[in-house]
Amino acid sequence: MSYSRILAYVGEIRHLIRLALPILLAQVAQIAMTFVDTLMAGQVSAVDLAAVSIASSFWLPIILFSQGLLMAVTPMVAQLNGARRAGDIPALISQGLWLSLLISPPALLLLYLSPWLLPWMEVDAALADKTAGYLHAIAWGLPAYLIYQVLRNYTEGLSFTAPTMFIGFIGLLVNIPANYVLIYGKLGLPALGAVGCGVASAIVFWAMALAMWLFVRRSPRYDHCRLFQQWTRPQWSTLRRLIQLGLPLGLATFCEVTMFALIAILLASLGAELVASHQIALNFSSLVFMLPLSLGFAASIRVGHALGEEEPTRARLATLATLILGLFLALLTATLTWQGRHWIASRYTDDAMVIALAAHLLIFAAIYQFSDTVQVVCSGALRGYKDTKMIFVITMAAYWGVGLPLGVVLGMTDWLRPAMGPEGFWIGLISGLTCSALLFSWRLKVIFNKYSEL
Repeated sequence: MSYSRILAYVGEIRHLIRLALPILLAQVAQIAMTFVDTLMAGQVSAVDLAAVSIASSFWLPIILFSQGLLMAVTPMVAQLNGARRAGDIPALISQGLWLSLLISPPALLLLYLSPWLLPWMEVDAALADKTAGYLHAIAWGLPAYLIYQVLRNYTEGLSFTAPTMFIGFIGLLVNIPANYVLIYGKLGLPALGAVGCGVASAIVFWAMALAMWLFVRRSPRYDHCRLFQQWTRPQWSTLRRLIQLGLPLGLATFCEVTMFALIAILLASLGAELVASHQIALNFSSLVFMLPLSLGFAASIRVGHALGEEEPTRARLATLATLILGLFLALLTATLTWQGRHWIASRYTDDAMVIALAAHLLIFAAIYQFSDTVQVVCSGALRGYKDTKMIFVITMAAYWGVGLPLGVVLGMTDWLRPAMGPEGFWIGLISGLTCSALLFSWRLKVIFNKYSEL
């Protein structure tokens, strides 16, 4: 490799770190909000904690699917920005906001009706009431959350990720006192417990949407777009394009979330220790996943911007540089996970058996990080190329065609060998992620070849 090529990779990695670091910190703020919700609800009662947990299993798939529908905004803005077509961006964001408003009613309806499933799940009446109250409360924040996502995607598409970080921490600063007042009943308000947690989350979403709106309206960084000076009515051609690009992303996210939820349900019958050990390994790997996820967002921005400037060679460079950086970080985090697995497990529990089981599963979590990094970075690059249909096809094939079936066979049956429990599901997850990484890499190679022939 030539010296100039090495310099190009180093320069691209610097850009990626600058973009990814604020996104990573925003993800940390989001995790911190979830932790605060869990901690504060748990101090009221076990029922309130369970209500928040069960409600999240309904809330998250719906909100992540809706969020996925809007993810197409980022690469579209990035390409327009790279092509020096800032004048076209306000119309696109107008349509993104219209789409968020169109998504909100059916999503709200699903949230309001989802408590009907609780009796079928044999949830007792007191827990069902708190779960339903939480869902009905947080639902009112859903439109604000989607508006915030459109504006976030807009600013990230302009390669300006710092607002995502700042507003993420604003949300955390609002979340803590709002939870305190509403969950425990302060300032003369009634103690709402888990329901108060839902109300506080809705308030946080509106606060974040308002903060992002004020930021993009007042900051001179956005003056060249003149976003709020041009508002367009719904344009069905643009809305259709946003849905065509965003729907596969929403479905891919939904498939991923539901697969992990189904694994947790299948493991529930194997005993508390096995379930707890699996949850520890999964929770820790989810924390580590924030690193490659942030790089995937950065790759989408860099690739989209390069394509807008009609520089496919630089788009390829951005993709490869992201993979190099991601795999380096994966090597680091996997080594730390492997070496510190007993210490990590002991941070979650004092139970010696659970620590031993979780430490064993963390070996798989360490291996898992390499394939996970490749697939999430490649997926981010494909978003930049607007190749979103293949993201859904590959995700569906790898997770539901390989990972989950293999996990069920190894974990729950004696077909190939005696049932392995959580270990079998982790082997299935690694196999599915490896399949996903290989297929995404193949798809990127096809795209690279297509652009090199133009």
